[in-house]
Amino acid sequence: MPANLENSAVATGLEKDKRIRVSQPLTRGPSAFIPEKEVVQANTVDERTNFLVEEYSTSGRLDNITQVMSLHTQYLESFLRSQFYMLRMDGPLPLPHRHYIAIMAAARHQCSYLINMHVDEFLKTGGIAEWLNGLQYVPQRLKNLNEINKLLAHRPWLITKEHIQKLVKTGENNWSLPELVHAVVLLAHYHALASFVFGSGINPERDPEISNGFRLIPVNNFCVCDLANDNNIENASLTGSNFGIVDSLSELEALMERMKRLQEEREDEEASQEEMTTRFEKEKKESLFVVSGDTFHSFPHSDFEDDMIITSDVSRYIEDPGFGYEDFARRGEEHLPTFRAQDYTWENHGFSLVNRLYSDIGHLLDEKFRMVYNLTYNTMATHEDVDTTMLRRALFNYVHCMFGIRYDDYDYGEVNQLLERSLKVYIKTVTCYPERTTKRMYDSYWRQFKHSEKVHVNLLLMEARMQAELLYALRAITRHLT
Repeated sequence: MPANLENSAVATGLEKDKRIRVSQPLTRGPSAFIPEKEVVQANTVDERTNFLVEEYSTSGRLDNITQVMSLHTQYLESFLRSQFYMLRMDGPLPLPHRHYIAIMAAARHQCSYLINMHVDEFLKTGGIAEWLNGLQYVPQRLKNLNEINKLLAHRPWLITKEHIQKLVKTGENNWSLPELVHAVVLLAHYHALASFVFGSGINPERDPEISNGFRLIPVNNFCVCDLANDNNIENASLTGSNFGIVDSLSELEALMERMKRLQEEREDEEASQEEMTTRFEKEKKESLFVVSGDTFHSFPHSDFEDDMIITSDVSRYIEDPGFGYEDFARRGEEHLPTFRAQDYTWENHGFSLVNRLYSDIGHLLDEKFRMVYNLTYNTMATHEDVDTTMLRRALFNYVHCMFGIRYDDYDYGEVNQLLERSLKVYIKTVTCYPERTTKRMYDSYWRQFKHSEKVHVNLLLMEARMQAELLYALRAITRHLT
């Protein structure tokens, strides 16, 4: 069992008035989207989950994220092991810095759930309480991570070797390459985890004991009004009540049929390289219209056209709060070169670089990526013995497509065939603007599928997003080195 780290009683001197009461969630259980009994059943059955929590949980208890992830115990093990390694085991960065970087990453998406969790951990591992007042109180070298945090979270394709050089240049505030790789892995991990938190409707923790008397952030405004607006409309679908169970069953049958047809077409003829390129470009351009076209009309409670209100509690940890995701394939802008996955792959390039500079993390991340990509129970809703490889690949590659990453050997026509409009809206929101995710969006796709299957979708989106961020950052580091 990993050595328990000594908890330092840093928080004792903090004034009582620093506490801010956290709003209570509107629904019970770990998730506002998933009925409590479904998650609880999974946890009571599984002793393995309890063992994993004892072994690898940094908070030492079964938090809401872990409870929802425990619907997939195999994956949970990979996740907890890699997260524990990043936060607790030997590595280039001091423990408090790791938690502060997690806070900075979560703040890019106003994820108060993760911020609160790491404020506690930061103090427990000996962090300086004053840093929690905001970025102006932290050392310059941590502040220097702002730019790469911002780009990784929202537009990772803009990261260049110049950004890396700026951080590792000589001087008292410079970063060594191993430290920078550790920081980048943490940033990518927590951006992606924020996607999972919002995508799965993770509720705030109720346990008042976890705070060190320094509860900084109430649940973010947007999320609460969102749950209030959305939550009472149990299973409200995109188009109101005209979607009965019959329609969702036929929706499932139609998806099964399309998978079968694509499989047959694939065996019959292979598209030319030129045709594959055209299909990628088409999908990339179409992704432009997914949120902007549909969402304002489909989800009246999500008024994205207004600037999001960011509470001062969150904004203290970031600069340039208005900077967000912009479509890779932006209309009328200078054409950005597509990241051809074959030129810089995780397997051949990213893995070895990250492992060389921050030993063993490469193996843990690789296991986690493979685990989620290959995870299957060979079921789809009520159907058994189904090969879901095609569907999993479409989900993973669609995320990478939105980040400008293209696989030469993949037919992007499949994305259009397999991912319906409401699912694409959900994927794009969870991946690019997670703080805007609503229960209505979650309920609107795959109405016949089990909640555990939708959690699997969120795990795929989270890992695809993390891998995309890492590929851009590691490619920039490689260019800096060559």
